[in-house]
Amino acid sequence: MNINLKPEEEQIIQAKLETGQYATAYEVIVEALRLLEERDKYYEKWVEETRKKVAVGIAQLDRGEGINGKIAIAKLREKLRQARDYQA
Repeated sequence: MNINLKPEEEQIIQAKLETGQYATAYEVIVEALRLLEERDKYYEKWVEETRKKVAVGIAQLDRGEGINGKIAIAKLREKLRQARDYQA
């Protein structure tokens, strides 16, 4: 298989080679593919877990166990604020 890279992509590979962490462009590409595979597996796991959580939430709503929408939004905003404060 032959692949034509854009100059920017070649520069990325060259920069990785210059760090000394990789001996060849092939090693850089293999590592990139490994990381892509890892990311895809993580995403699939996240999707599966999210679907399960949604199913639990729907079941709770069906049983009348939901909470007021305004309360839910307020809790989410507070979590977001805490996450921002933590990053700062």
